[in-house]
Amino acid sequence: MRIIILFFFLLNGMASFAQANKGVIDTSGSGGNYFTRRVEKEKKIVADSIRIEGYWRNFHFRKPNIKSKGFSLVFVMHGSGGSGPGMMKKVPEFDGIADQEKMIAVFPSGYKNFWNECRKKSPAEANAIDINEQDFFQGMINYFVKKYGIDREKVFAVGTSGGGHMAYKLGLTMPAAFKAITAIVANLPDTNNLDCSASSAPMNVMIVNGTEDKTNPYMGGEVILKSGNFGNVRSSERSLQYWADVAGYTGSPTKTLLPDLDPKDGKRIEAYRYSGGKKEVVLLKVIGGKHDYPGDINVHRYAWEFFKSVQ
Repeated sequence: MRIIILFFFLLNGMASFAQANKGVIDTSGSGGNYFTRRVEKEKKIVADSIRIEGYWRNFHFRKPNIKSKGFSLVFVMHGSGGSGPGMMKKVPEFDGIADQEKMIAVFPSGYKNFWNECRKKSPAEANAIDINEQDFFQGMINYFVKKYGIDREKVFAVGTSGGGHMAYKLGLTMPAAFKAITAIVANLPDTNNLDCSASSAPMNVMIVNGTEDKTNPYMGGEVILKSGNFGNVRSSERSLQYWADVAGYTGSPTKTLLPDLDPKDGKRIEAYRYSGGKKEVVLLKVIGGKHDYPGDINVHRYAWEFFKSVQ
């Protein structure tokens, strides 16, 4: 009888504890290749993992509030040394619009906080052991097709700094899987620092770079971080020209000046656009911009508008 009473109080205490805590462990429905997920009830944030060549790769996203097929899928990549959860906190722009826009924003994490992108000289362990990023992203796409019925024709990627380099890699090596990419404060690796086998397929691309960026030099050159020397990158104009050439454009891009919505930041944005063909290729030149986001536009919302325009 005493054992039964103790068992009753134990169950009751566990129930009270679960109710009082925001996070729950959900092991149901995590079959197959998917790891146990943690769901925060109030925020509906899901953390999940998939196993790629022996490594568990993590990603976070906000669960849709509505059930509907055909959602768009947007991968948002952190910079070198960052993480998916950290990027999720820095980029709340998709909160509040995801459901009305029928879009799921996903924040994946690089291997030990770094990506295996296309810079040959990258000192990151992900590069040294050649982490399979293509299988990771294809695995995530398959995950969201299976669980949420996303539209494979509406898959996009936007990344900042090292995440921008990861976006370039997806565009270079997986053009059939991605409708468009946006690289922020990132130039393409120079030809002697490129270790990806580019497909040479045309791609919808937007680049957002600052002219005063000392980390990702606007005019090209070495990228040196606290974690090491990542080798040379091309200039922003050469990065733009690469994608324009692949898309079959000749001549010069159309130039426009964006409205100065933040006069106090001392920055202006010039847009250089190749359009009218099968793909859109755009460079936003942030005059006075550093290794940061401009004040005149919300770059992630702007990227989303760009993605919508090419659907």
